[in-house]
Amino acid sequence: MARVEQFVMAYGAEQDRLRAFLPEGYESLRPVLRINTEIRDGRTVYVEFNTPVQAGSFKGWLNVGNWISGKDPVSFKREGNRVTITAPFLTLWYEGTGAEGGCPAEKDNDGCWFLSGERAELRPAEQVTVRKEFCDCGFAWRFAGGDASGLSTGKTLPAFREEVGTVYPRQDFTPENAAAVPCRQVLGAYIVRFERQM
Repeated sequence: MARVEQFVMAYGAEQDRLRAFLPEGYESLRPVLRINTEIRDGRTVYVEFNTPVQAGSFKGWLNVGNWISGKDPVSFKREGNRVTITAPFLTLWYEGTGAEGGCPAEKDNDGCWFLSGERAELRPAEQVTVRKEFCDCGFAWRFAGGDASGLSTGKTLPAFREEVGTVYPRQDFTPENAAAVPCRQVLGAYIVRFERQM
């Protein structure tokens, strides 16, 4: 069993830009990019970068990139109520507000696809039933100059599908290309703490 602190934040991004780097067979559902971070047993840091998609009849998230401490240069620091996650390519902080919400379950989440070459693995959505704590957050990608960055506004905002307006040239499906899509606005962030069966 592992003790997990999961920090989740989502930000709005131009959906046509997201469509330009999605692999064939995946359709963008909403103009959103999401960063999930976990601190496992108070020591291991895991960072995941996703976007919501549909593939066939399945809806969920497509993993753009993931990193884990011990293998990748990812670390965290606590200062009072603030947790800061750092890597050469990312700075991300969360600060709990003390305000609680319902459990973070999503109605249209069958799981998360992880791609490896031609192979795609759909990992089923984890059932988390504990209540979430809303938080303030800020982030900045640093793969190259001008990457996305943003600050929360203390609100949780919706994101709706956008019709195609501009067809951009195709791009490779990489974290660098996803991080280069500007952040329109941070849509919300929360923390959940739970025990994971291993």
